[in-house]
Amino acid sequence: MDLGVVIRPELAPEGLIEHVRRAEAAGLQEVWLWEDCFWAGGIAAAATALATTERVGVGILPAPVRNAVFAAMEAATLARLHPGRFHMGMGHGVGEWMRQIGAKHASQLALLEEAVAAVRALLAGETVSVEGRYVRLRDVALEHPPRVVPTVSVGVRGPKGLELAGRVADGTVIDSLSSPAYVRWARERIDAGRAAAGRRDPHRLTVYAFCATQAAGEAAIRSQVDAQRTEGGVRAGFLAADAPLSDIALTGDADARAQTLKALEAAGADCVVLVSPEARVPLDLEALRLPVAR
Repeated sequence: MDLGVVIRPELAPEGLIEHVRRAEAAGLQEVWLWEDCFWAGGIAAAATALATTERVGVGILPAPVRNAVFAAMEAATLARLHPGRFHMGMGHGVGEWMRQIGAKHASQLALLEEAVAAVRALLAGETVSVEGRYVRLRDVALEHPPRVVPTVSVGVRGPKGLELAGRVADGTVIDSLSSPAYVRWARERIDAGRAAAGRRDPHRLTVYAFCATQAAGEAAIRSQVDAQRTEGGVRAGFLAADAPLSDIALTGDADARAQTLKALEAAGADCVVLVSPEARVPLDLEALRLPVAR
């Protein structure tokens, strides 16, 4: 299982390279970036990070504001400049923000499925014509398709979204506070979608996990837990009502964090990406003492 770290968009862009270097020095294999309103652009940040480190993921680009052709063009450019090193994620975007900018659509699932299918076909070098509910293309093909096609994952949580991921994507990104039991269940729903589509290719499951080395970080995680329970996270299934903190986040000492990682790997995670629970406080990577190797 790979380990990565999110460099949160709340951190000023001019510090990105230094944060990437710290992740490299800590032995983490991947750097992940978020495109959240109204912080920083995911593609611009990814291009900068790729000039400094080996493997970069964007998780996620909100499909409602990313035209499928232009999203494919951006991904193809990065994939040609950095073959095999760029991982692209797409998702619904945060509903409140999408409404705020006039980009909230009636069917988020339909939009995501159409966008991901079109992006993957374009990246594969196909000429695409489609007249969908949201994506409409006529004889479109990339002039510079990538020689090494990047992985395209979707960021989803519920059963329909996970099955969609299995049908149309190369991977899935699931959010923080996901217990091993939820990860196992998510993998089952993804596999159901894959079976329905007759797919046998690999499917990469990336799991975000809050991580804390100090009391302030653990308090921030507990605050996130309370917020998710208020917003229906228990009903959605990813957050067990009685789950201990160590089951849904990397907390405690180094041994406890290692046990949580092992449980996530056993549940089906291919990559765990560490997330600081404090928006403007980067993880103290030197203090983590994680079992990583280059």
